[in-house]
Amino acid sequence: METWQQEWAYNKYWVMAHCQQCYDQIRLLARDNVWSQQKDVQFQRLLKKAAGQQPTVSTLTNTYQHVWGYFKKICSKEEKQTYLQLLQSLTPENDQLGLFLQQLAFKYQVSYLLNSRLIQEIGVQK
Repeated sequence: METWQQEWAYNKYWVMAHCQQCYDQIRLLARDNVWSQQKDVQFQRLLKKAAGQQPTVSTLTNTYQHVWGYFKKICSKEEKQTYLQLLQSLTPENDQLGLFLQQLAFKYQVSYLLNSRLIQEIGVQK
């Protein structure tokens, strides 16, 4: 896997949680699987823009629903119930769902998520 693909994989869900517009623009850059210096400059600019935006209930909900997809077929009924309850009470100020998904990533050893910026930065003081 090329470096830009690794960097995108690392940042993908983090960007989605911060800025859906940035996420969509980066997806367009990566779409044809051809990378250039110009695209890298745009990519870095979009990462910086996303970093300047706070997650919202909407962006977190969308992101966590994508992340949940890694667990929905392997989790217990209790874990599914916990997910649904935490989704209902999700706010950026009280993000218990992110912590729960981080715990599931470790429990089920989902390497893609464990290597992602989103999961690595959950619970880290900004």
